[in-house]
Amino acid sequence: MNQTSIDPSLTSQGNNDDTPLPGNEFAQFSAGCFWVYELVFQRVQGVTQTEVGYSQGIIHDPSYEDVCSGTTGHSAVVRVQYDPKSCTYESLLDALWTWHNPPTIYCHNKNVGTQHRSGIYYYTPDQEKVAHESLARKQQQRKGKIMTEILRAKRFYRAEDRHQQYLSKGGEFGRDQSTDKGCDHPIYLSSSTV
Repeated sequence: MNQTSIDPSLTSQGNNDDTPLPGNEFAQFSAGCFWVYELVFQRVQGVTQTEVGYSQGIIHDPSYEDVCSGTTGHSAVVRVQYDPKSCTYESLLDALWTWHNPPTIYCHNKNVGTQHRSGIYYYTPDQEKVAHESLARKQQQRKGKIMTEILRAKRFYRAEDRHQQYLSKGGEFGRDQSTDKGCDHPIYLSSSTV
């Protein structure tokens, strides 16, 4: 583990030190495999940047292996940077719900573990309000309880370079996938579609 002697309550769970590009805002989501959701959000009009990483945990600067151990409390997340003039936070939530089946909090498709939990991590009070309203609307459409947590975004730790834009670069099977805005092509995680 990449643990340090720094108090984790001050570092690993603090606010982000970085800021979005001028005129942009951050959003952060967890919904299973971050490679899939990064591609989902790359296709949304008004999204200017995506990064995969780790948040909500208790150690500073975790590695992929640390997070996958299930002992750090981190969630594998996609941090989305978007232009609110051309992309609403609600449209990001719509993209999440379109691809995400949230009946269990720690299991999504073949991804199991606390690092794959279902989460919406807000940066502003307005995002928090919109997230709760969106979840309530989605809940009315479902029979089972939605297990998605809605919490304040904590420090974002960017995942290793090999994980960034993984599926658009070909993924495990060398099948480049389109990041074109509005693209609705299937998303291939492995030999099957998601």
